[in-house]
Amino acid sequence: MNEKIIKFRTNKYYGISLLLVMAIFFWAFFKILSPQNFGSPKQLSDYLQTSIQYAVGGCGFYFIVVMGLFDMSIGANIVLSSLVGVLLSRHFGYFGLISGCLLTGTLIGIFNGSLYTKLRIPSIIVTVGFMLILESVANYVVTLDKSDFPGKLTSNSILAFSQAPWNYIVALIAFVLAAFFLRYTRIGTYSNAIGSNEYVAHTMGINVSRYKFEGLVLLHFFVGVMALLTVSYGRGMLPVTGMASMDRNFKPLMGTFFGIAFKKYGYPVSAIVIGEFIITMIFNGLVAMNVPTTINDFVTGAVLLIIVTLTNRGRQGSVVK
Repeated sequence: MNEKIIKFRTNKYYGISLLLVMAIFFWAFFKILSPQNFGSPKQLSDYLQTSIQYAVGGCGFYFIVVMGLFDMSIGANIVLSSLVGVLLSRHFGYFGLISGCLLTGTLIGIFNGSLYTKLRIPSIIVTVGFMLILESVANYVVTLDKSDFPGKLTSNSILAFSQAPWNYIVALIAFVLAAFFLRYTRIGTYSNAIGSNEYVAHTMGINVSRYKFEGLVLLHFFVGVMALLTVSYGRGMLPVTGMASMDRNFKPLMGTFFGIAFKKYGYPVSAIVIGEFIITMIFNGLVAMNVPTTINDFVTGAVLLIIVTLTNRGRQGSVVK
């Protein structure tokens, strides 16, 4: 019996099945406690459309977090890329919106990656300074928008990505790309090797600096996609200052934690997508119960820690890095 249980728990489908069971559990839990305000088909659709935005960012985060890096400038990139996309959409329609978000995000990644690899100081220090710069640039970009509502997508003819099916199509393309990079390219293989033991990876001939640079570029490319979905869903973006953009870093990161916890089953992207949906359900379930925001954040964070801890325990006798 024990052998059957062990075999089942090591099956590649066990992780995804466990996440789906968790999703059903939390839906049922909040549906029972707040049947009128939570969990209707329309509300579940809204939760999913919100969660896929964070999941796209979480897929990008995975490439660097698995290597032991962190980037504090994600939120600032979302704000700046969104504002550039809105500004260009005034003149070039969908082409301006899409290219503005994706190209801005990717260029920020190239600059960020170059800065990190050249300065050779901790990524968190580099990206905190970079976050302040991006926030300042975003505040300048919004002054270039001479429309009556700067930073807002006011034309109904450019809101296809704010709703199904186009937001799902964009997110699905991003998820397929992330899975392809992780499974079939060197950055996917070497990022795990670097995260496991950077020194050994270096001695094996892996160009660690190169793949950290590529990881940061990929991260910000996916952040550009996230910006496209975010600005479309919210129909605009407002610039911020004083590190206020930092708040946008953490929900994508939560999904990344799920991906890392369940990567041993071979499906980190699926784990990120389902994990973000679970986090979004928990957040909205607590809102439906009129739980104060501070308690909501506490409970959401605590549940995340419990889930990741229970699903990512090392085997007996293993060494924790």
